[in-house]
Amino acid sequence: MRTSILHDEHMDLTYYPANGWTIVEVNGEVDIHTAPKIQEAVTKLLDEGHRHFILDLCPAPFLDSMGLGMIVAITKRIRDHEGSLRLICTDDRILRVFRRTGLRKVYAFHDSVDQATQHTPHGAAA
Repeated sequence: MRTSILHDEHMDLTYYPANGWTIVEVNGEVDIHTAPKIQEAVTKLLDEGHRHFILDLCPAPFLDSMGLGMIVAITKRIRDHEGSLRLICTDDRILRVFRRTGLRKVYAFHDSVDQATQHTPHGAAA
């Protein structure tokens, strides 16, 4: 069951569980206006006990440096809570941002939710 955690004129952000992961689907541009809201939403989910995240960027048409910074910031926060983060992205424009900054090698990228959730995260209850 999908739960909406952000809905405004710039973005729809939903989350749902799958095989021990919390999938956060980002539908909208990830930029200076939306990145702080996404970070706040993920932080709230962490505070509620979620630990292992998949950020689905497939519906996102754009990611700027603020969005990239937000992903780095939430990665640190998730790791501080002994969690993990995977990314789903097939858009070469967005993947190019990660390649050019050297972060393409840092994150586990997947093509689909099914691929990303194939294995239960380490330390998560099945």
